[in-house]
Amino acid sequence: MVSSGEINRVVIIGAGQAGGEAAQRLRQAGYQGDITLIGEEPAPPYQRPPLSKAYLAGDLPMERLLLRPASVYAEEKVALLTPKRAVWIDRANKRVRLEGGREIPYDALVLATGARARKLPIVGADLPGVHLLRTAADVDSMRERFVSGARLTVIGAGYIGLEVAAIGRKLGLEVTVIEMAARPLARVTSPEVAGFFLDEHTSQGVRFMLGAQPALIRGTERVSGVAMVDGGEVPADIIVAGIGVTPETALAQQCGLTVENGVVTDAQCRTSDPHIFAIGDCAARPMAHYGNRVCRLESVHNAVEGAKVVAATLMGGAHTVEAPWFWSDQYDLKLQIAGLFQGYDRVVLRGVMADRAFAVFYYKGEKLIAVDAINRPAEYLGAKMLIQTGRSLAPAEIADTSRPMKELVAAAR
Repeated sequence: MVSSGEINRVVIIGAGQAGGEAAQRLRQAGYQGDITLIGEEPAPPYQRPPLSKAYLAGDLPMERLLLRPASVYAEEKVALLTPKRAVWIDRANKRVRLEGGREIPYDALVLATGARARKLPIVGADLPGVHLLRTAADVDSMRERFVSGARLTVIGAGYIGLEVAAIGRKLGLEVTVIEMAARPLARVTSPEVAGFFLDEHTSQGVRFMLGAQPALIRGTERVSGVAMVDGGEVPADIIVAGIGVTPETALAQQCGLTVENGVVTDAQCRTSDPHIFAIGDCAARPMAHYGNRVCRLESVHNAVEGAKVVAATLMGGAHTVEAPWFWSDQYDLKLQIAGLFQGYDRVVLRGVMADRAFAVFYYKGEKLIAVDAINRPAEYLGAKMLIQTGRSLAPAEIADTSRPMKELVAAAR
């Protein structure tokens, strides 16, 4: 076990939200030792959620994406090495090797390597005009094609895909969404909420092809369309693939850490090597509010919580982890999610879907496990508090909209 008194050098691999937060939290906790933050992108740590929203729309400049101004890292004596790539971890000698041969020693190592967007596994996926969306550079490369009248095809109807579709319609593009599942958001929400968002996007002019599979991307010098398995074809000037991500675990695997859909950690984010921690999208850790089920979560909240846990652990303390939360912005709809809905057996609706402001509560037996709140922040905050404290409400109480959510939460046991 690493003792805080033995830690004079912390190296963080990955300068995204998780890595940037880890460096910041360590300094805030009073850590005085060396911190080296290694990132493959040229920019200092920045927020990724706005990439598929305000940044793609052109409403948010790059400077406002930054977690902190670049000058702060020098002021706080954090060695920010960008763009640099770590290629090897020597666990025996506690050293990280960078591309080019430089080696950096560590007493504690934090893996915050994130995840990479999955490429379309079909012919034509490398054609100009076919884009993934994971980095600011990805958005920069596609933005000039996001012009009114252009034909946008989105492959994948998860959160990223639907957010891109919403921005496309806002900017006047003709938008088609192709999804292999029978409904959008199939992996992340209930049929009720998925149906609501399907109706909303359709009313905004988005065309959906559900239960459909692309066969190949057509084009010569650049993309011209998508040929479908059933023989149909979708013309396209630009294609955005949003078919999920793969955790970046190559370094962890190379040095023999336990990896299973992410770098496996304990509740303190410690890997199978006590000197190495993993946080953010690349890590799979026990969820305290769900029976310590090991999960890999892709969210800002998970990145921040992991950073807090590691900083507290390295300083000899502890951090009480919050229940998971997420969000998505589509048109004028704000979806706020608290908890993990997987395994639910009952849905309770609070509010009216037609009002475009309602919440769907998910129960497993008598226990509230999650909520999807659309334009209902009070329900989101109330449910998050209940899940955090292990309390619940009877479904009949939730459905009774005559009582404010705050009052219901105060009376919950």
